[in-house]
Amino acid sequence: MDSSILVNMTTLNPLAAPFESFWRSTTERYTKFQIATVGSILVHEILYFGICLPGFLCQFLPLMHKYKIQGEKRESFEQQWKCFKLLMFNHFFVQVPLISGTYAFTELMSIPYNYEAIPAWYILLLKLYGSLMIEDTWHYFLHRLLHHKSIYKFVHKVHHHFQAPFGMVAEYAHWIETLVLGMGFFIAILLFCDHVIFMWAWVTVRLMETIDVHNGYSLPLNPLHLLPFYAGVEYHDFHHMNFNGNYSSTFTYWDWIFGTDRQYKEYLAKKKEKTLKAD
Repeated sequence: MDSSILVNMTTLNPLAAPFESFWRSTTERYTKFQIATVGSILVHEILYFGICLPGFLCQFLPLMHKYKIQGEKRESFEQQWKCFKLLMFNHFFVQVPLISGTYAFTELMSIPYNYEAIPAWYILLLKLYGSLMIEDTWHYFLHRLLHHKSIYKFVHKVHHHFQAPFGMVAEYAHWIETLVLGMGFFIAILLFCDHVIFMWAWVTVRLMETIDVHNGYSLPLNPLHLLPFYAGVEYHDFHHMNFNGNYSSTFTYWDWIFGTDRQYKEYLAKKKEKTLKAD
């Protein structure tokens, strides 16, 4: 990276200097294998449950209940425990083995770890948005296929056990679905990864998005809605409630192109009409 860019980042971003110190210390203290393997596993687990935590706490805060989309359907302890147990299986018997291949991938593709090679922030943001588009495209078509009546009950039905989703449901799925839909995530890595930090940034963005659309609460302020064509929680919550339509993971354009958002638009129209009559 150009040294002038590093200087500008440090000047404009108060977090740049602490991050540089952290990253240099990390790469000096730990081997590439430790960073790629143990580091990536910790990043995934800490981020997943850390991002789930606010939504989990919402159920105990009466003030937040008005934001619950399917307010009549509350999360029970039994349902959350059921979700957590399958998550642990998927995380440690499916995802951890996949994550353990990170080091081999970075070595094979000569992916750098050093601080100087970290891409400029605007390049990173562009690649992350491109990654969301790639993953969303893969997700739309494969997700729609998983809803086909001939295979739905064998795989994707597991994820739809929860008609009123909550944050942890994001990765509650049959292990085959975890592998199939997860391929979209890895395609983005193959195309865009030029530093190990990209992998961690991409994991962060993807987890933020998928947990957000599953959390079941439509909050008045959500920075993710700044993303062009972002679908959001109400869009995906309808998919769980209705089972059909709204197949995209992040954006709305594929459903719009193929008309698979028709039932959602009808639902919104009826909801609006009902509100107007009530007023």
